[in-house]
Order: sequence, then C-alpha cells, then structure tokens
Amino acid sequence: MTTNSPKSLIPRFFALIPCAGQGTRAIAESAAQQAGTTLPKQYQPIAGIPMVQHTLQAFSQVPRIASCLVVIAPGDNFFSQQPSTAYEVAACGGASRAATVLNGLSQLASTGAEPDDWVLVHDAARCLITPALIEQLIDACYCDPVGGLLAQPVPDTLKQGKDGRVLATVDRVDKWLAQTPQMFRLGALRQALQMAVTLGEAVTDEASAMDAVGLAPKLVRGSAHNFKVTYPEDFLLAEALIQCRSAHTTANSPVAPTKASPDEPRHAPV
Repeated sequence: MTTNSPKSLIPRFFALIPCAGQGTRAIAESAAQQAGTTLPKQYQPIAGIPMVQHTLQAFSQVPRIASCLVVIAPGDNFFSQQPSTAYEVAACGGASRAATVLNGLSQLASTGAEPDDWVLVHDAARCLITPALIEQLIDACYCDPVGGLLAQPVPDTLKQGKDGRVLATVDRVDKWLAQTPQMFRLGALRQALQMAVTLGEAVTDEASAMDAVGLAPKLVRGSAHNFKVTYPEDFLLAEALIQCRSAHTTANSPVAPTKASPDEPRHAPV
C-alpha cells in the first residue's frame, strides 16, 4: 500500500514569471531585429544575455524560493533552446496578464503548491531585480495577513493631461509607483484574479486584484533601479546598470595570493 507524503505545515515561497507578452512599446535596436527577426521584449538581449535570463538569475540566488515557474504563450519555443533545471516552464499564457498569472497559479497548484503557500509574481522585464530586494520583500510580508509588493514613492510632480496639455496637477504625497515582485498567498490571489476575469475588470497587476476584493496589500520600499524595461531608451539604461554591477563585482572579487617561487623569499628582508 502506498501512502501520500505529508503536506508541509510551513508555507513555501514560489516565484511566478509571466512571460507571454509581446512588449510592443519596446522596440530596441538589437542584433535580432537587424537580422530581420522580431523578438518579444523579454527575449531581447541586454549585455549579451536575453532579458528574462537576468531576471531568472536573480531568483535562482534566493534559497527560500522553492521553485520558479515561467509562464509562456502556447507555441513559444524560446526556452526549448535554453534548457535549465533552475526553473520550470509552462506554455499556458493567456490573453491578458491576469489570465496568464491565473493559469500559472493553477499550474503551481496542480504540481503541489498549497493555497497557503506564498507566490511572488514578477515582471520578466524588470531584469534589474536583485536577490537582496526579493529577500527584503519576503522578510516584510511573510507574517502579513495580506501580503504586499515592492513600490517606490513618486518623486516627481504629477500632471493630469488632456489633448497634450496639462489639465491639473495631482498631489503626489500618498502616491507610489508599483513594482514587482508582488507577494500573496496562492489561494487568495487565485480567487481575486478569478473574480476580476469573471467580471471583466482590467487589472494591471496582482495588487489591484487584491485591493478590488477589499484587501490592502503592504507597500515595501523598492529601488529606482527595479524599473520595467518598456521603451527603447530603457534598454540602454538597463544595459549600463548591468555592466556597472558586473564591473563592481569583478573589482571586489578576492584575488588569489601569488605563490612565491622556490628561489624567492616569502617575506621581504628586514
């Protein structure tokens, strides 16, 4: 007689990366375009690596993440050419972000994730996310009854526009720029997104689905570097920041001591 493995009583952390969009606003000058091939934004190279791979590298360095699921559009063959054991791929992307995330949550549930487990949903195009920011969000939210998201207070004066002219100045005091990851319990997020899809409500992120059902996600201070690559100039900025990080890491790497030859003294003579 076989017995089922006992369920974990400690909630786990899963990452979900929606990767089914086309990124039509981001038209970068990439080698792929020059060759006549149009790649979705998340697959275009930044610092020589597809954008989404920078994102996945950050999550792979967070030990508390039990697994990472990338949700792609049906027929997308990008990941078949880049096999990896660091993440799972599911071709169940939907027509909208909400549908894609909802399908991803169903996939996680079908492979053993529990309703009380935490899911961190992150934009593939926020390729400058760091393991430290992911850990910061987990630390701030794992005891919270709702969950939360990384966000930045709005630093600039906000204008409401109409027909290319200023209509009004908007008070920025309590305004935040939403970022990702956004971290919620699988069961609660699934219900909130299902309600939004059923009612035909447009939700642009997971937090908006949660507050639509009367919950108040926690705001966790993020970083200005954690921006979403959206417009052509964003590619240049992201590449410059990634190269700067790489140079800083190389400069601070420990240098192995040079071995002295048998004929050389190990210490300078006194």
